[in-house]
Order: sequence, then C-alpha cells, then structure tokens
Amino acid sequence: MPMDFKNTSYIIMGGTTGMGFSSALALQKQGSKVLVIGRSEDSCAIAKEQLNPDCLVMSGDATDPETIEKAIIMAKQKFGEITGLFHVAGGSGRRFGDGPLDKMTLEGWNKTFELNLTSMMLSNKAMVNYFLEHKKSGVILNMGSVLGYSPSPKYFVTHAYAATKAAIIGFSKSIASYYAQNNIRVNVIAPSLFATPMAKRAVEDNEIQAFLKTKQPLDGGRSGKSEDINNAVLMFLAPSSKFTTGQVLAVDGGWTISEGQYK
Repeated sequence: MPMDFKNTSYIIMGGTTGMGFSSALALQKQGSKVLVIGRSEDSCAIAKEQLNPDCLVMSGDATDPETIEKAIIMAKQKFGEITGLFHVAGGSGRRFGDGPLDKMTLEGWNKTFELNLTSMMLSNKAMVNYFLEHKKSGVILNMGSVLGYSPSPKYFVTHAYAATKAAIIGFSKSIASYYAQNNIRVNVIAPSLFATPMAKRAVEDNEIQAFLKTKQPLDGGRSGKSEDINNAVLMFLAPSSKFTTGQVLAVDGGWTISEGQYK
C-alpha cells in the first residue's frame, strides 16, 4: 500500500541539519508541508533556501518551552492543521562532563538530560495537548539511539547520553500506551553511528571507522548517512500507519546484531 501524504503537515524539532533536515526534504518530496526548527541561524538560512516556499523555518532552542509553542501556532496558521511531530533535537553532553560514570560531572549529567530528554518532553507534551485540544488523531516520532540498549564500551562511553536514550524509549512507550485511546501514535527510531555534526569526533577517528566495518557491516561497513533513515521516518509518520504505536525501530547497519572486532 503506497504512503499517502496528501494534506499532511509536520513539525521537525531539530530539522535544519543532519537527519532532521533529510527527513524534511523527504516529506516535502512526498507532498507534505513542514516546519523545521534549528538553533543555528546559519542552518536555518540554508534550510530556507532548499525547502519549498510553502514550508516554514524558525530558529529556537528545543529546551525552551516557548519554542514548540511558537512553532505550533505558526504551523497551525500556515498549514491549517498539524499531522505530527518528529523530535530529532538533542546532543552530546561530553563537553560538559558526560563520560564514564567514575569521571562524569553533575553538570555533564544534567546538561545531557536537558538536551535529550527535557527537550523531548516539552515538544511531546505540547503536541499531545494540541491533538487533545483539537480532538484530532496525530503522530509523534522520537529520536533515540542504539546506545540506549546496545552499548559499545570501548569507543562510545557517555553514560548520561545512554541513560537519556534509554529513557526516551520508556517515555515514548508510556505515552503511546496512555494516549492510544485518543488515536495519538508515538514511536521511536534508534540509529547507530551516523555522519552528523554531533558525531564528528567518531566519524573522523580512523580507529573507530575501522571498528565500524564489523560493528555495522551493512553496505560495506560505514557510518550512516542522514538519508538512510528517510524510509523509516516516512513509514512511521504516514497516516496509513495508523495501527502502529509504541514501537522502536533500529536503523543501524547491523549494529545491534554484530559484536564488532578490535585489532
């Protein structure tokens, strides 16, 4: 059954770079309208150049509750209705002190949770309230990570980050269960190592790239490309996927079924 995105519109939190922006372009190609949100003015300007004029771009911090509230108002005014939300925004707390537990700082822990979990709670809460207020069905897709349930201790040791990504799964399943009666669907995509701005450290490390040859061996053993998640995103966000909720899908090149070999 083909996916029909006629008369659909989506908000993508963290949608001006990487996987979020790739998803925005894929949705646009399917005929959907999108509002993308990014922190960087530069990335917002680039996104505005590449998206259709009937799409929206706004700058904002995902950890600020006013950002999603403003986005919902803008999208409602421009598009008439909002079909769903894809929350991609998040980040590494490594520079704040995330890492192995014995070396982790409290700031690293708190900042990592703010970036990845608090921001998601805010966007999900606002969208659920929108769906409930307008008595509409809707869909939320959250960005997780394989590190939330499939650790790799030698090269990817940020325990607060792993905790937030595990929490995203529990959070998403819990709200999926509670709001299923309202026809609000909530699912999670869990990617492995992708070549995104956040993963610059790992992507540019030759030793890690050699490890990936056996840890995520599909397609030659490589880092993921942003467009590798597009089909999964479209599947979850499509209105025709109305019987799917509370699910976690790994898009990981084989990460979760491969041990990975060290030289």
